[in-house]
Amino acid sequence: MRKGELAQAVRLREAGKTDEARHLLVDLARRHPDDAEVAYQTAWVHDVLGLEAEAVPYYETALAGQGLSAEDRLGAYTGYGSTLRVLGRYEDALETFGRGLEEFPRDPALRTFMAMALHNAGRSREAVSTLLKVVAESGKVGGYRRAVEYYADNLDETV
Repeated sequence: MRKGELAQAVRLREAGKTDEARHLLVDLARRHPDDAEVAYQTAWVHDVLGLEAEAVPYYETALAGQGLSAEDRLGAYTGYGSTLRVLGRYEDALETFGRGLEEFPRDPALRTFMAMALHNAGRSREAVSTLLKVVAESGKVGGYRRAVEYYADNLDETV
C-alpha cells in the first residue's frame, strides 16, 4: 500500500499536480513518520510549492533515516541545503552541504549550491573559487582548464 501511494504521489508531482501530491505525501508521512523515502518526497513537494519552511522537518527526517538510494540522499542534501539557504540560514546550509560533500565529494550541483551559500554568508572569495573549480572540472573551458584551476586558488594574483 505505502509503495503504491508513494509512487502515485511522485507521478502527481512529476505531472505538475503538486497540491494533490502534497496532500497524499503529508498523509503518508503522518502514517510513516520514520520513513526516509516518504520524508524526502514530502520535503521535495513542499519545495516545489515554495513552502521551504515546511520542507525542513521532512528533509531532517529523510537524512536521519535509512533507506534512501544514493541518488535520493544526494538530492536530499542538495535540496535541504538549498532550502536552508533560501530561508537565510546560511551557516546551517553550509553545514548541510559540508555533510553532503563528505558523502559525495565531487558532485558539481552540491558544490554549486554550496558556493551560493558561501556568497550569502559573506565568503565570496570561497564561493568564486568553488565555482571556478566546478567549471574547470566540467571540461567546458577548453585549453584554459589549467589556468582556471590555478586562479581558483589564486584569485588575486595579477601581473
